[in-house]
Amino acid sequence: MTEQLTDHDVLIAGQGAAAFSAALYAARYQLRTVVVGEVFGGETATGGMIENYPGFPEIDGFDLMMKFREQAEKYAVPIVDDKVVCLEGDDHCYTATTLSGEKYLAPTVILAIGRERRKLGLEHEEEWMGRGVSFCSTCDAPLHRGNTVVVVGGGSAATEGAVLLARYAEKVYLVYRREAFTRPEPVILRRLDEATNVIPVMGANVIELKGNDGLTGVVLDREHEGSRELAVDGLFIEIGADPRVDLARQLGVELNAINEIKVDKHMKTNVHGLFAAGDVTDASGDLKQTVTAAAQGAIAATSAYADLTEHPNACKWHAKEVA
Repeated sequence: MTEQLTDHDVLIAGQGAAAFSAALYAARYQLRTVVVGEVFGGETATGGMIENYPGFPEIDGFDLMMKFREQAEKYAVPIVDDKVVCLEGDDHCYTATTLSGEKYLAPTVILAIGRERRKLGLEHEEEWMGRGVSFCSTCDAPLHRGNTVVVVGGGSAATEGAVLLARYAEKVYLVYRREAFTRPEPVILRRLDEATNVIPVMGANVIELKGNDGLTGVVLDREHEGSRELAVDGLFIEIGADPRVDLARQLGVELNAINEIKVDKHMKTNVHGLFAAGDVTDASGDLKQTVTAAAQGAIAATSAYADLTEHPNACKWHAKEVA
């Protein structure tokens, strides 16, 4: 008995902005394209209301990603709800195996699998995303005009987020587990000091989320001004995110010092036929946004098309039946 493996020109791993943008461009280049991703929409889909994506003054992140997906589907791109767990091959011959056991074959691959946000590990933390809980100050700060919010973290993202939120919220608690900020740039610390509505709560951790069908407060592991509870309208968890690089490591893809996939201006990695786009890469520095991810996905697909044009006979054996 034989099994016919599914053969494509390009396999795109992920289901976020970079992946759908890459799929759209690849399809318009008339490449046989498949998108395989476990979580629909990536970070954007769970980011709540977005006000900084061009063309949409205000749109829910989930709805925006649905528009991305629908546009790719318009070109008959198969979108598979599955997770690529194994990627094998080299030099324009790749086999991707999914969690369900399916195999996809392609001479080019685009990794657009984003990052995994570090979480506090608290009850309701994921359930209430978009209902008071956020992982993106840049995305959601304008939604909290006149509100009281809490930011958890002590690095650049947390302190910059607190400064940004101070422009909209009435009060911003900045909760950090250590007694002093050590990583932010001095200019950010200066702006933090100048923001009179930011209240640092040092040497503390958020240990519980309060509310019924959404966030109404948090509980600390020590008292602040006589109470361990803070009544807040929003919680911003800014304790970092880790690039999803397991697949990249399987193929010896070069990573930078913070485990981002290193790409050139064409979104090429050091492995022939393997491209990457979006938050998993070092392409846009610290600015990890939907707009940058979408742009990188378009570039990656264009580069894959050029690569296939240069290597038209790559991976011919993939079309064969295998035992």
